[in-house]
Amino acid sequence: MAAPQAPGPDSSRTAPDSATLGRALLWPAAAAGLGMLLIYNSIGSQADDKPPAPPAAVAPAASAPAASSPAAVVPKQSSPSPSPALTRSVPTRLRIPAIAVDAPFTPLSIGAGGRLNAPPPNDKNLVGWFKDGATPGERGASIVAGHVDTTTGPAVFLQLRFLRPGSTVDITRADGVVATFKVDSVEKFSKAKFPDKRVYADTPDAQLRLITCGGDYDRKAKDYVDNVVVFAHFDSAKKA
Repeated sequence: MAAPQAPGPDSSRTAPDSATLGRALLWPAAAAGLGMLLIYNSIGSQADDKPPAPPAAVAPAASAPAASSPAAVVPKQSSPSPSPALTRSVPTRLRIPAIAVDAPFTPLSIGAGGRLNAPPPNDKNLVGWFKDGATPGERGASIVAGHVDTTTGPAVFLQLRFLRPGSTVDITRADGVVATFKVDSVEKFSKAKFPDKRVYADTPDAQLRLITCGGDYDRKAKDYVDNVVVFAHFDSAKKA
């Protein structure tokens, strides 16, 4: 899988001590079978780095032989059934009780330059979801991003780093279902050594990644040096 690209200069920032913008998401191409790849980069440097478009969708597996054919007899599988997952439905609201998050979603898409657009920087209480990826609760890794702060002050994911294993994340979907995820781990990664495969690779079950900026602020680079990533798995569903 391709390595994350280094953030470009951010000439738009003139006051390093003021509230900083979150980072936009890059979507470099990935090797076949490794799933999709994201990395947060500075909103102010959107014109600097131009990663390629996301990888093409994986072709569906070949169909099994017809039941009437002798070759269609398949021995009973001894492995356990896949973890439960929901059908596709777009997310509408994110709630994380432990850190008082209650925010609507906005869809994120790939821009003309091959960049995944960031959530609007003028809204402190808004999270973005990559609309061409797995929906929350659907099989695969659903990617949700939010700003840690904006030019107007602290933003929706300011306290994301304080989540702990076992914390719950509730995502209301357009189909009226609330998908509940349980946090497995909260980790901080250097942007220079971001573990792309671990964070963005496709998964056989329904999982969730919550991503924002973290660590120290590099005044010279005008950027945060780390990313905070929450790893969570689909736990249950109920009607809203």
